Amino acid sequence: MIDQPDSARERILAARTAVMVVFAIAGVTFASWASRIPDAKHALNLGPGELGLTLFALSAGSLVAMPSTGRIATRIGIAATIRIGLSGTGLGLFAVAAGVDIAQSRYAVMAGLFLIGLGVGIWDVAMNLEGAAVERLLGQTVMPHFHAAFSAGTVVSALLGALMARFQVPLLVHLGGAAALVVIGTQWALRGFLPRGMGEEAPSPEVAEGPSRSAWTEPRTLLIGAVTLVAAFTEGTANDWLAVALVEGYGLPTWAGVLGFAVFLSFMTLGRLLGTRWLDQFGRVLVLRVTFALAILGSLLVIFGGPVLAFVGSAVWGVGVSLGFPVGMSASADEPARAHARMSTVATIGYLAFIAGPPILGLLGEHVGVLQSLLAVGTMAAIAMLAIPAVREPDRAPDGRAL
Repeated sequence: MIDQPDSARERILAARTAVMVVFAIAGVTFASWASRIPDAKHALNLGPGELGLTLFALSAGSLVAMPSTGRIATRIGIAATIRIGLSGTGLGLFAVAAGVDIAQSRYAVMAGLFLIGLGVGIWDVAMNLEGAAVERLLGQTVMPHFHAAFSAGTVVSALLGALMARFQVPLLVHLGGAAALVVIGTQWALRGFLPRGMGEEAPSPEVAEGPSRSAWTEPRTLLIGAVTLVAAFTEGTANDWLAVALVEGYGLPTWAGVLGFAVFLSFMTLGRLLGTRWLDQFGRVLVLRVTFALAILGSLLVIFGGPVLAFVGSAVWGVGVSLGFPVGMSASADEPARAHARMSTVATIGYLAFIAGPPILGLLGEHVGVLQSLLAVGTMAAIAMLAIPAVREPDRAPDGRAL
């Protein structure tokens, strides 16, 4: 940890715990919906293409929210920004559940998903900004631990979702209960965040001086965004399509497909817990090259390995995708004074994968089957290898500042 007075050190450690809780609750939120995608698909009688376009609404909401989140967080603070996102997310979960169970309307579900995406987009950027500030103050790699907390939340939520699917619990009960718990838990955790200004430098020029020196014109930021985009695509594809692919590709029952999704999430969590040591020992570039290669191998096992090896592939795929997104977030925040602008840019680029991924996979699934459409994962990961050097760690001064 960078030298700090005892009181400040305690505040930073408390903030680390609070950030982990908020990440975990975000994971619970996401997987509450993701674990019920097969049920929603069946209830609304959607084909792969229709499901892909429906899922597009969630990503569209996030893409609308993310570019401006850095500015919002700078002006009103990170905790207040997360509260805004939390409101949209809670309302969206209720709307999605009502759209499936009451209205039986795909368009009502899309409206709810757009609200979830809007809320999660704001929430995601803001909590990563807080995580990056804590990481800088600690002086060690901890961002993957925050994302591991997110993954742990998704694991618990996915397992609960498998039980809900097994016993055919209505989405209104499941998602409504999840929304209430998420709002209460997040409000409690936000009290532990860093005071405004702690761990920050002067606002980035985008905020202070208008659009000059936009992060969108910086080659390194765009390359980091490309790596993050592929990481989001490989992760998001599993989130949206793995359970459906196992059910439709291998004829497994719905609960077994959700269990395969839970295996993926469990090993992604494990990769994030172990990844901080790997990153500190071997550096970002080598670790990402190895993990992206594992993502390619794992996806191929899912596609061609049969129903048993598909579960092994889900585990390998989970480890392979574990570090791309958190490393991208850390790399975008290497310079504190530019962190808000750059992280908003990188997160927006990354979430383009969630915009393009569901409809592309859905359209591919219409022609070659959902399982075979997962070949897009390996293709994207192979291309991303070219951009990985952009995430290399900067040299740092003794006080932790990037040189």
